[in-house]
Amino acid sequence: MKYETQKVAYAFFLVAMGLFALQLVFGIMAALVYVFPDFLAQLMPFNIIRVSHTNLLIVWLLIGFMGCTYYLMPEEAERDIHSPMLAYLQLGIFVVAGVAALVCYQLGIHEGREFLEQPFFVKVLITVSFLIFLYNTSMTLLKGRKTTINLVLMLGLWLAAVFWLFAFYNPGNLAVDKVYWWWVVHLWVEGVWELIMASLLGYLLIKMSGVDREVIEKWLYVIVGLSLFSGLLGTGHHYYWIGTPGYWQAIGSIFSTLEVIPFFAMVVFAFVMFWKGSRNHPNKAAMLWTMGCPTVAFFGAGVWGFMHTLSFINYYSHGTQVTAAHGHLAFYGAYVMLILGVITYAMPQLRRTQPFNQVLNMWGFWILTSAMCFMTFTLTFAGAVQTHLQRVLGMNYMEVQDQLGLFYTMRLGTGIAVTVGAVLLLYALFGPARRSASGQPAMSAS
Repeated sequence: MKYETQKVAYAFFLVAMGLFALQLVFGIMAALVYVFPDFLAQLMPFNIIRVSHTNLLIVWLLIGFMGCTYYLMPEEAERDIHSPMLAYLQLGIFVVAGVAALVCYQLGIHEGREFLEQPFFVKVLITVSFLIFLYNTSMTLLKGRKTTINLVLMLGLWLAAVFWLFAFYNPGNLAVDKVYWWWVVHLWVEGVWELIMASLLGYLLIKMSGVDREVIEKWLYVIVGLSLFSGLLGTGHHYYWIGTPGYWQAIGSIFSTLEVIPFFAMVVFAFVMFWKGSRNHPNKAAMLWTMGCPTVAFFGAGVWGFMHTLSFINYYSHGTQVTAAHGHLAFYGAYVMLILGVITYAMPQLRRTQPFNQVLNMWGFWILTSAMCFMTFTLTFAGAVQTHLQRVLGMNYMEVQDQLGLFYTMRLGTGIAVTVGAVLLLYALFGPARRSASGQPAMSAS
């Protein structure tokens, strides 16, 4: 760890992983409801379980992005973080906002807009925290060295904040609401978050592959250009059936098909850089997460997204379990694996130990990834059956659900496997470290 203020990231990683664990708990609860419909029916309705599961995902990913930024920014800018105190303050505000949102959901207090259910005061707290974060990191960047990595990262973070403002706009007309709702939901995960993903991936490749920075930065410009070009108009694939003009079916089909290209470019980018590199980096677990991230993202976001993005296919598959399959693998590959990769790389430095518990970490990787892939296949088959029975044969929705019981049971099993992998991973990251940076046995896990 080159700069003492990088230790701020540890608090963010700790909170993010705690919320990650809580998200998995709500995920298991939701999967249980699909198999046992009366499970917690009186205590906590399914819609509350689901909103808690999805919102926890968004919150912990954002906190993870913040922690990653605080870790790499000092090294890229070659100076300490502008104000560690502000970093801890904004983390506290974000945590309060997240806890308040969860409590409000249990009490039935929410705005009812999927992914943007947070009550107004929670949205304000999130905005304040985000602005403090952007001020802190931007001041660090302005006073330090500018690199492609930190410039692209900050561009992605600032654009994420700009598009977040549309969460406050809630027009009375449902069609208009949906048009601008996607300006947050789509333009985050399929637009500006890809800039954050590319910059963090580039940082890991610079650190672990040994390839010259200039080579990696050239690749980064190409990926960023492709992401913005395809992602912005690719929003059109969400405009098919919400009352917008028919030309969006053509625009959405064309540009969302092109969204596969930047994800494929990231796969080529990662493997070519490691193939060119000569450094035998000691943190094998971090290398595994770094290589796995673009690979799984390409299949989850790229291939599975393409499977039902064309308008004449989406007409039948829209809103089925095919969408759930795509969403699970895309989020896991593109963002979950990326943050876990950065944490795996950073923890030995933050805890001042040599890379530790790597075998356990890699077991966590393979169990988590295998289970998520199997869950995706299960939901894909469920979605194919659902599409045929419901949209082609015209069967009643609940009658179709009765036919999907086997798939939902299998999904519950994969959810349990995901939880097992996550427990192994969290222990590998935060459990006792065997050796210190000096090669002596570590005295504690702190």
